[in-house]
Amino acid sequence: QVQLVESGGGLVQAGGSLRLSCAASGRTFSSYAMGWFRQAPGKGREFVAAISWSGGSTSYADSVKGRFTVSRENAKNSVYLQMNSLKPEDTAVYYCNALRYYTTTEPLFSSWGQGTQVTVSS
Repeated sequence: QVQLVESGGGLVQAGGSLRLSCAASGRTFSSYAMGWFRQAPGKGREFVAAISWSGGSTSYADSVKGRFTVSRENAKNSVYLQMNSLKPEDTAVYYCNALRYYTTTEPLFSSWGQGTQVTVSS
């Protein structure tokens, strides 16, 4: 099992960009597909994006397609989420977690990190 720490969030104006990072510890990081999730105030956690273990394939929620890009660098045990053209609706706490496959949206680990806050002003 791995430990995940999210970072890179902040306050931006609508139309701006942020790059989130997820740093992982553990020897099996490269064996997992990885996913990004977010949770807005008063709402449940929702799937945002996923990337295969090799980084060769990605998947996105319809709400972020064309605006967000997920990538990973296994040598650094890191996964990233480049967020462009941000909208107020993107405001949420963003989390990362492992996935069995990049085509799934169910997190593998029941425990979540602290996440990183993204706030987009209108």
